[in-house]
Amino acid sequence: MIEEDRFCPHCATPLEVRSAHGAERPVCPSCGRVIYYDPKLAATVVIEKDGKVLMVRRATEPGMGLWSFPGGYVDRGEVVERAAAREALEETGLIVEIVGLIGLFSERGHPVVLAAYHGHIVDGHPAPGQEVSEVEFFRPDELPPLAFPRDTRVLEQWGRGK
Repeated sequence: MIEEDRFCPHCATPLEVRSAHGAERPVCPSCGRVIYYDPKLAATVVIEKDGKVLMVRRATEPGMGLWSFPGGYVDRGEVVERAAAREALEETGLIVEIVGLIGLFSERGHPVVLAAYHGHIVDGHPAPGQEVSEVEFFRPDELPPLAFPRDTRVLEQWGRGK
């Protein structure tokens, strides 16, 4: 259980983990309320220039030292496309325009849903932000070691939409 969910938000009774609706979930033994954990949403952007895609080498876990598309978590109340553009700016120094959704990507047992977008550079010069150590363009058929299995799926879907 998440620390914040030790007590029922309705009646303040300590929660217990029980089987509910096909999974082990926090349940209030007093009022019967089932607590559902929502997935976390992340956004990423595939930026193409001269037939190459922009990748960042991660300087933090998970996937430290490996490469991925610029991206990160969407803040509560934030528009997803703006989050993708914000993450691109924070990680690469580039101002990008989001031009379309590539797709949504999720994996069984993984709490993060990824919204992947296609973006164009509007301004700036590639430079690593605090959470990345390198920013570089790669040919899609010559990618470095990737941080996440979904990165391959994002690239494949992006390629189909070109």
